[in-house]
Amino acid sequence: MSDDDVLVLGAGPAGLAVAGCLVTRRVPTAVLDAGAAVGDSWRQRYDRLHLHTPRIQSGLPGLRPPRSAGRWLAKDDYAAYLAGYARRHGLEPELGVVAERVDRTPDGYTVSTDAGPRRAGTVVVATGYQRVPVVPDWPGAEQFRGELLHSSSYRSPAPYRGKRVLVVGTGNSGAEIAADLAEQGAGEVWLSCRTPPHVIRRQTGPIPTTILGIPNQYLPARLVDPVSRRLARLTAPDLAPFGLPRPTTGLKTQFLRNAVVPLIDVGLVDQLYAGRVQVVPAVASLAADGVVLADGRELEVDVVVAATGYRRGLEDLVGHLGVLDAGGAPGVHGARTDPGAPGLHFIGMLPTMAGMLFQINRDARAIARQIGRRRGR
Repeated sequence: MSDDDVLVLGAGPAGLAVAGCLVTRRVPTAVLDAGAAVGDSWRQRYDRLHLHTPRIQSGLPGLRPPRSAGRWLAKDDYAAYLAGYARRHGLEPELGVVAERVDRTPDGYTVSTDAGPRRAGTVVVATGYQRVPVVPDWPGAEQFRGELLHSSSYRSPAPYRGKRVLVVGTGNSGAEIAADLAEQGAGEVWLSCRTPPHVIRRQTGPIPTTILGIPNQYLPARLVDPVSRRLARLTAPDLAPFGLPRPTTGLKTQFLRNAVVPLIDVGLVDQLYAGRVQVVPAVASLAADGVVLADGRELEVDVVVAATGYRRGLEDLVGHLGVLDAGGAPGVHGARTDPGAPGLHFIGMLPTMAGMLFQINRDARAIARQIGRRRGR
């Protein structure tokens, strides 16, 4: 059994950011990750993906992404940046190691892994906000003769050229995958929408729209909602004729109620206007040759892509410690720790309007400061 001062679970952006800040403070830190290489979780995402936040909003503490990668980093460029970040800070994550359970001890924690137990005074959980794909338990799914896949398994439109594809979910992944399929030759593309999202442009003039999300994260809904509504009317088209009416709930209010962030348009609007993507209601059930929609209509489809979200999957890891809320999210986050689990930190687990990478940068610095103070560093 190995003893560590600080043990970070996860070598994605959140885990690397915390570890980078800690080694800068000369706090002995070990990092475990289930992947085969730093940045693998980004390399395995769909080919078209670029960051929705600009380069200046996407860096980790102590190293900016290279200017040569452009304003909106491609997913492979971001994976390379993460690997470079680890090298820059002298981080050597222990790869291929799965953390299974965290338990309290008199002087800290024991982390059970598939490579044996590890002891640590402090544990930082950075296993990701989107860890476990969720596919709805649709009635009739076992009868469906087509292909059913979660958006996490989608890579490129090439296998679906000429096919009839239904994408379920109007979050950012669903909208972008639908646009990708339509642009690259899928036979017909439908986008299933349960609740219309707030649709915003990626940038307004030269200003990235996500920059505006930073103050929106901290301002009250009574200020954010009317301003964002006015900005949307000035900069984004009315998509009601295509089945995506503007939400009646304000942008910040919707985020506070359902943790739903706006849909950043990177191609969907053009495909709606071109008639290559059609919006349809929610899916009620699947059938042998297609789906039945909530309004009773039936669609014959060859492929269903479920862009239906993820779970954090923390229950087995830390659920027994009483630190999770009813939805499986940490009750406290960042530099704060639960009174019943001192020294157990979480990062990158909560949605944010400021941009996940921007928030990770702030939280990593705060966690490192807190840990450093406890050790007089």
